[in-house]
Order: sequence, then C-alpha cells, then structure tokens
Amino acid sequence: MQYRPLGNTDLKVSALCLGTMTFGEQNTEAEAHAQLDRALAAGINFIDTAEMYPVPPRAETQGLTEQYLGSWLQSRGCRDRVILASKVAGPGDWLPHLRGSARRLDRRNIETALDESLRRLGTDVIDLYQLHWPDRPTNYFGQLGYQPAPEAEERAAVPLAETLGVLADLIAAGKIRHVGLSNETPWGLMQALALAEQQGLPRVLSIQNPYNLLNRSFEIGLAEIALRERCGLLAYSPLAFGVLSGKYLDGQRPPEGRITRFARFSRYSNPEAERATADYVALARRHGLDPAQLALAWVTSRPFVTSNIIGATTLEQLESNLASLELELSDALIAEIEAIHQRQPNPAP
Repeated sequence: MQYRPLGNTDLKVSALCLGTMTFGEQNTEAEAHAQLDRALAAGINFIDTAEMYPVPPRAETQGLTEQYLGSWLQSRGCRDRVILASKVAGPGDWLPHLRGSARRLDRRNIETALDESLRRLGTDVIDLYQLHWPDRPTNYFGQLGYQPAPEAEERAAVPLAETLGVLADLIAAGKIRHVGLSNETPWGLMQALALAEQQGLPRVLSIQNPYNLLNRSFEIGLAEIALRERCGLLAYSPLAFGVLSGKYLDGQRPPEGRITRFARFSRYSNPEAERATADYVALARRHGLDPAQLALAWVTSRPFVTSNIIGATTLEQLESNLASLELELSDALIAEIEAIHQRQPNPAP
C-alpha cells in the first residue's frame, strides 16, 4: 500500500480509501465487515462514509452505513488503526427524512448531524469531517456551467465563514480533528482557504469530488489549486458507477449491478459516455489489462489525487480494486488514454 500526506498535516492516508455507501443497501452488515477486514489487511487505513448513506438515500436505511462501520470498529477494536472520514449533508428538498426542509450548514444542523454520526460510529472523534455539498446555490452533482440563483436563494445560504466557525468550535471540543469539502467548485475551495488564512478558521485539507476517465472536469480549475495549496482530491466514482469496467456495454445489465438495480444512476450512461467507455475498455484489453483496474490505476496516478475512493459490493470486486495499485501505466499507455479523451472529452460530467 502507498501512503500520502493528508493536506499539510503529518497524517498519512492510504492511496486507496474504502468507500462505504453500499453498506446497508447493497451490502449486509456481515458483508460490510468482511470488506472492512480485507481492506484493513491490505493496508487501507482510510475509510469514508456519510450521515446520509447508504445510497440511494432512503428514510428506512439512513444511517445504516455508519452503524455497520461502528459495529465493526467496536468488534475489531481497531479504531486507532483507522483514519475515519464522514460528511454532513447540505441543504435541499430531496432528503426530507434528514432533519427536514430546514437542513442547512449552520450550528444546529452540524452539531446535530455530528452527534448522531459519532453515536452510530461508536467513537468520540471523526478524523476528517466534510461538508457533503455547499450550502450556497452553485453547480455540482453533474452541473458544469454556473447559473446565478435567484436573490432569495442566495440570501438564504449560510455564509461559509459561519460554517467554518462552527467546525472550529467542534475541533476545539475534540469531536473532529480536521475538515474537508466535497462537491465543491474552484471559487468555493479558494474562498475556504482564504477564510482560514484571514480569520484563523480551520484550513480544509481535502476536496472530495467525482473524478474518472469519463469526468475529468476537476482538472479544469481545481487540479492546480489542489497541488499548489496542498489540498488534494479524494476522488469518488473512479469507476463511474462501475461503467468503466465495461459490464454495461452493449445494453448488458447484470442483475446485481448498481445501474441495473437503481435506474436513477444514469449519470454515466449517455450515448457519448458509452462510446468513450467502449474505447477505454478496448484499450485495456489490447494491452492485456482489466478495464476496471486500468481506470482505477489512472486515477490513483494523478499527482493531485490524495486518495482514490474505491467501492465494491463483493469481495471479488474489492480484490480486483486492490490489485489496481500494482498496475503501473506506461507513458505510451497514458498517451493513448489522452487520445481518447481528446476525441471524447468529459462525456459524463
């Protein structure tokens, strides 16, 4: 396993992070524990979760992911071997079961969310606490272009300085150690870094955004910030919901596949993305490589990536994901990847 600094701290996180959003929906508690055991044995010390998980989010299952992770930490007695990351949900009317319509990134919501996460996880501190998406209206979750929101929406947003101030108090209270952002824009990241410097607020250490061969939008404005400011990417959806494995090509729908089970996950299934996927899969096979491992190895190799968040529903998939760390991509192979990207840039942002 490789280990990389988390931001400007002395913490070293594994280059592969275990994502857990299937725990409680596609994976039982026993299956979750088996995945966690294997990941820890492989040297993964970084585990990512969120209060709204599992995905797709439902009132009936909300919190099970953290609960399963907490029961594993307790039964294995390994909390000191794990760097634990979780997230507080931002505003929006699509999660009515989670603190209702008044959910914002303000003191009441953050403190309530954190206390509930700590209870489910069975720990007294979370190492990296992330804002799952911004409080202000902006472009994320697949929206590339920024469109100004109505003035009333802008006025309703909790200022980022206020949110960071709450997190500062929670660090002082010993409930969290560090903070990060997720689904954030270049402006949002630079604003957070500037506020930390100007007002002595917590400095964000990481940004968790989507990044894969079908969605390289992070490179446009955020990659330079990530490198220059030592605020690296925690890359989520590195396999684009499993699409880059090639298992959905030509209309295939394996029974247990996420896209098969949940029609709402269509982000990476448009015709342009399918054409690009076919090219990446063909490239991998020409070189005698597993397409999923190629896609993962490419993400892990990018200089602005701190950790690549892998997810699996079976131990076989997890083993394959772990093996991607052994794959070194030649300059010639990367050049072929870039050629496909030039023909079909960001078909599924």
